Parts: sequence; C-alpha cells; structure tokens
Amino acid sequence: MTTYLTAKKAIVTILLSFVFFQVLAQQAGLHPYTPSAAEMVNAYQLSTKLDTVLRNIPTNNDLIPLWKKDGSAFWYKKNLPNKTWEYYYVDALTGKRKAAFDSEKLAQNIEKVTGKKQNPLKLQFAELYFADQGNTAKLKIQDKWYELNLNDYSLADTKDTTIYRYNAKRPLQQSRSRWQRNRESRKSPDGKNEILIKGGNIFVVDLATKAETQLSTDGNADKPYGEFAWSPDSKNIVAYKIDPKEIKKVHYVLSSVPGTTRGELKSREYAQPGDDFTAYQPYVFNVAAKTAIKVDADPIDFFGAPELHWRDNNSRYYTYEKVDRGHQRFRVIEVDVLTGKTKNIIDEKTKTFIYERRIYTHYLPKTNEILWTSEQDGWQHLYLVNGTTGKQKLITKGNWVVRDIDSIDVVKRQVWFRACGMNASEDPYFIHYYRIGFDGKGLVNLTPEKGNHNLSFSPDRKYYIDTYSQVNVPPVSELRLTASTKKVSEIEHGQTDIYLATGVKLPEVFVAKGRDGITDIWGIVCFPSKMDPNKTYPVIENIYAGPHDSFVPKSFLPASEMQSIAELGFIVVQIDGMGTANRSKVFHDVCWKNIADAGFPDRILWMKAMAVKYPNADITRVGIYGTSAGGQSSTGALLFHPEFYKAAVSACGCHDNRIDKQWWNEQWMGYPVGPHYGEQSNITNAAKLQGNLFLIVGEADENVPPESTYRLADALIKANKDFDILSIPGMGHSDGGIYGRRRKRDFFVKHLLHAEPPNPNVLVQ
Repeated sequence: MTTYLTAKKAIVTILLSFVFFQVLAQQAGLHPYTPSAAEMVNAYQLSTKLDTVLRNIPTNNDLIPLWKKDGSAFWYKKNLPNKTWEYYYVDALTGKRKAAFDSEKLAQNIEKVTGKKQNPLKLQFAELYFADQGNTAKLKIQDKWYELNLNDYSLADTKDTTIYRYNAKRPLQQSRSRWQRNRESRKSPDGKNEILIKGGNIFVVDLATKAETQLSTDGNADKPYGEFAWSPDSKNIVAYKIDPKEIKKVHYVLSSVPGTTRGELKSREYAQPGDDFTAYQPYVFNVAAKTAIKVDADPIDFFGAPELHWRDNNSRYYTYEKVDRGHQRFRVIEVDVLTGKTKNIIDEKTKTFIYERRIYTHYLPKTNEILWTSEQDGWQHLYLVNGTTGKQKLITKGNWVVRDIDSIDVVKRQVWFRACGMNASEDPYFIHYYRIGFDGKGLVNLTPEKGNHNLSFSPDRKYYIDTYSQVNVPPVSELRLTASTKKVSEIEHGQTDIYLATGVKLPEVFVAKGRDGITDIWGIVCFPSKMDPNKTYPVIENIYAGPHDSFVPKSFLPASEMQSIAELGFIVVQIDGMGTANRSKVFHDVCWKNIADAGFPDRILWMKAMAVKYPNADITRVGIYGTSAGGQSSTGALLFHPEFYKAAVSACGCHDNRIDKQWWNEQWMGYPVGPHYGEQSNITNAAKLQGNLFLIVGEADENVPPESTYRLADALIKANKDFDILSIPGMGHSDGGIYGRRRKRDFFVKHLLHAEPPNPNVLVQ
C-alpha cells in the first residue's frame, strides 16, 4: 500500500506540475505552435536546406598533423566549405604557418603531367611528404610517384618512394583488449622443442631427434588440452584442459535478396545472458621431469585462456587476470610453476559491478610492478601495485575520473593519461590530458584551456597539438611544447560567424539537479532557428542511456540530427542521467540490475527545470527517440513514465536483456539471470503501453537480434495495443537510415505537433 500511495502521489505531483507549466505559459501569453499543412511542407524544405548548408561547413574539430621524421615541421589538410580543402605547412620551432604550396600552380602542373583536370581546392594525394625545409615534396597521385620542386613547381617521376609514416593520433601505449587471449607458440623459446596436440593430449617433440614425449594422458576429443604457452626458460608449458561449450545460434531471414525468389536464412553464433561458456583449467607441465601439476585455481569460465605475464628474468612465476562471471570480482593471480600454488596480487570485490572494460593494467616486469585502474575509492583512479606483495599506492586521487591511459614512461616513471572532472568550474565530462609521476607527484595539465580536448604528439614527443572546443564554441588548435606546456603558436581558430549567418541557433548547455537534489545533470538543448518567442514547442529527447559511456556531445556541434529535427518545430534535448559512465561510482551504480531506470528520474527533473528557464518548451508534449539501448529506453519511457512521455520512436531496441548479447547485459544486469531481467523487460511490460509508439527494426540486425523487436510487437498485439512498426529489408543495426529518419520525423509531427507531414506519395506539380 505504501508503494502504491507513493507512486500515486508522484503521478499527481507530475500532473499538477503540467498544469502549472500550462498556466505559466498562458500567463506569459504563449500559445502552442500548430503549423498548417503548407507550413509543414515549408518547414521540411527549410530543415533539409539548412542541414545541407551546415554540413557543408566543416568544423575542423580534429586537426590531423603529418610530421617530418625529425619533428621539425608538420603539415595538415584544412577542410573548407562545400567539401573543398587546402594544405598548410607549420615550422614547429617558430610555430609559423604558411600555405604548403600554391594550389593553382600545382594543379596546373599536375594537369600537364597527368593529363587530368585538377581542382586547386580538391587536390588529392595518395601520399604527401615534405623534405628539406619544405622546398621539395614527394607526391603519390593514384599509383604513380613524383618529386615536386616547390621553387618552380616542376614535377619529375621518381623511384624514391621512401617516406616516413607516423600516426600522430596513435598513443604510444596501445590499448589492448581486456580479454586479450594467450598467444600460442608451438616452438620453445630456445628453439629445441615443439608442442604437439594429438588425441586431445599434449606432446613435446624434440626438434633434433623428432622424438615425441607425452605429457598428458587424460585428454580426449571431448575435453582436450590446448591454449598452451612456454615459460621463458623453455622448461615448462602452461596449458589448459578445456571443457568446450557450443555457442548457441540466432537466425534471421533476408527477405529481398536480388535474383532470388526465396528468403535466405542466415545463422550465427551469439551468446546470450545465462548461456554456458567454455571452461579452461590451467596446468603446468615440466618437460624434463614429464610431470603435470594442476594449478590451484578455479577454471576460467568467462571468455578464453588469458594472456600470461612473467617476471623479468624469472620463469618460476607468472600472473594472469580473471574477472569472475557476474563482474563483481577482479583478480590478478600469481602462479608458482614449481608447485601450482597461487596467490592473489590484486583482488577487488564489489557489491554492484566492476566495469571490466575500463580496467587498465600495465605490467612492469623489470621492477615487478603493475599499473592498474580501479573505482574502489568511488572514482576511477590509477594505482601502482607491488607485483610480489600486492601492496597498492594511489597515484591519482580526487572527485574526478581517469578516462584512459595515453602512455607509460618507464624511465621517468610517469603516466600520461586522459581525465575529466578535475576542473570544478567546467563541464565534468570535458576531457583533459595530464602526466603524473608513479609516486603521485608532479601532476601537469597539458591542456589548460576550458573545453573538450583532443591531443596528438610529434614523433619525438617534443611538441603536441591541442585541439579543443565546446558544443557551441568552435575549435582552437594550438602547438605547444611538451616539457613546459608553453604555447608555441595558435594554428587554427574557428569562428561562429559562418554558422550563425545561416540562421541556425547553436546548441545551449543546460545543467539541473538530479533525483538526489545534489548531483548536477548535464545536457544540451537545440532550438528551431525560426522559433517564435510567442509560441510553445513540443520537446523531443534523443536518448541513449547505455551504462558503458556518456553520450551528450561535448565538441563543437553546429549540425546534427537533433538540430535538423528542431527545425520542424521542436525543442530537442540530450541528457546524461544517472546510470551512465564517466562520473562517480555511485552515479554509475544506479544502472546495476536496473537498466530500465535509464536515468529517467533525472531526465524528467532536468526537462522540468529546462522549461522554467526556457518557457517556449512545452513539456506537456514530450517525445523521445533512440537506437539500440536507446531503442529500449525510448519504449521504456512510454511503459514506465507515461505521465511524462507521450510519443516514442524506438529503433532496433534491446527490449529484453535476456535476448541481447551476453557480455554487455551480464555486465550491468548481473549473473545469474534472475527475475529482475523479466521484470524490467519491455516485452513483459508491453500491456502498460500508453502514448504513441513507433518501432523500427532491420531484418538483418547482427547486433541486437531482430526478434527482440518482433517479440515486443507480438506482446503488444496480444495486449490489444495500437502501435506502428517498420521492418526494413536487408538493413542491419540502424536507426532505419534515411527512410527511417524521415518516418521518425513524420511520426513526431503527427503526434506532438498534431500536424500533417508532407506526403511523399503525392506528386508535387
């Protein structure tokens, strides 16, 4: 009874708030925007035209430098309006920027040499590399190489195709899969022996004599040994007795394959929550003694055999990583190959979840240390772990989040990393770049300016280029010195004038308190460029609430689907509610076994606060759309919050977490699969539908099985509910493409504006 009364009170409160907002709007002299059919035709045309114009104006949010090998200079391509571009050359020492070449002269000479017409603002090179002091360059045009003399623009054929290739965007510390598998090597490190698997058992072949020695006897075809690795001294082999489990399949039918008269069945392996996994029991085999030791550890029944990490110049101990199924325990386990005994070097446990894809580990074999990230103090931070004792030292600390590791400097004992939330006066999602000592001292902010940053280094890391922007502030690109972070020069500085001249309103950032009354919830608002100050407009939320990240754009965004929809007569918003990533552990934990929550309590409060600041927002007419996990949430809005949301478009939604992929859903909904899976299912709750729902699904979706949407449709039909559904032949995991996006807009125009969208079946004279 208490729960019922609480829910009833909440509904009454929301209904009263709607009445309150309507009264406020009436008092302010505002009236709903109710376009005629002719006005809607015009709005569609203007929306398409503005979207095209905006998308033909490049933002240059990401400057990609091409460096000379000695790091003395770089060049880059700057995008210009109407899909044209030009090249610039920058002297790193002075920071001086100049046109890389005279495009007109170069185009004329390329025409003479190749016989093909050239557009000076669309010069295309398969390769471009400057030599000397920028006076000569090597060009590859299509499949032919030329040497360019920039004094007279002469082009000569060349066989010297040697150039320096360096990807400035590639971090020194390459990220690897959290579940990078053991790399099998049949031949021993000393080259004397080779591993052979025969009849499910493990043998060693002496490469000099070809003699075979059998090391295991209890393997067979059903439970074989495999996934082997040599110890560095070639004396021992780590291998696994494998208990294979077949991965179950899902299917779909391609209905419209050209040249056929029958549907084509497609099947593929697809593990779903609760499915069995292959298990790996580790063993250590001593080659000389011909002995087998079963490692004192539980089988690895989650993903495959892990990568092994050996101590430097020590073949007695190795470590491996293990996340228990259910994502509530992470360990780095040390194995003694002489005894098979194990010891936990790292053993983290939690009552909710450990976000295993955000765990970072880097092994330092020479010092027997591990760099590791964890949320154990409530925020994602870096730790230095003693590889023998397991003793941990906190490297970074505070109410902010380490987002990723760029590189490790073992000599200087420094970590270079990305983080967000360190600057209290900024959007807590803005990414900044830092370096810090292993001892937690000497923190340096490489990106001091306010904004969302994107950084790249010169080959010798003497310089870096920092490009930063905000959703409504154009990007700035600066060349800086790595050692001091001193700015050498400004390379590019975007302006808003060219965008504002189109009439577009740039997105606005809005912040409101979440369900706890304390936590800031961040989002953006897109307004129609021709918004009448005396009219109110329906609100549409673009939702993606997947717990694996945060999703509100942070870099410059003059053009987007949200803006394009807004031009039809809507105010379009996007919000990161509780349960998404990149904030505190408490913020993230809201999603635990609670995907259906999707941050809705925060989103609704945010929109109510937004409507107070912007009275033109009519939150008595709220729509919502999303794709994939956003498709699940947008349907959930009508099932679980019909008092607020009135219309939803849901594309390829994961409408029941038991139908979707195993690894993603068990991460957030837990293991084993319990009743909460069904309780939060859109399919189970289909009979609760209120409002107007439009489902979109691609028949060839290989991400979320199409039956997720079809089962929801089946449940809605059985509950005698009205809804629309669009199944697109041959389409994969998508929002429906151009056709689906047009139908989505039409749906909102009908159900929120109560207007008629243009009918594409009527030929316009």
